Amino acid sequence: MEQFRIEAANDGKGVFFDVKPLGDQRYELYDQGAYVGTLSLDQDDHSSCKAEHCKLDLPLLDSIRQVIQVHEQWTPKPAH
Repeated sequence: MEQFRIEAANDGKGVFFDVKPLGDQRYELYDQGAYVGTLSLDQDDHSSCKAEHCKLDLPLLDSIRQVIQVHEQWTPKPAH
């Protein structure tokens, strides 16, 4: 899957991130081209995620997690 752009809520304001899927529910996050961390979604607990090398606070990470999950749910998967 190719990189995509999301808008996540941060203190009532929209913040944009570029998201690069790595596979296995792992995503690299970029803010204006600068790497800000990697997010791993928990496939068994959709309200849970793990952050690696992340420079973002937990409420913003939760917002990003929710937006990525909606994006993945509504994006058609390529046919094999």
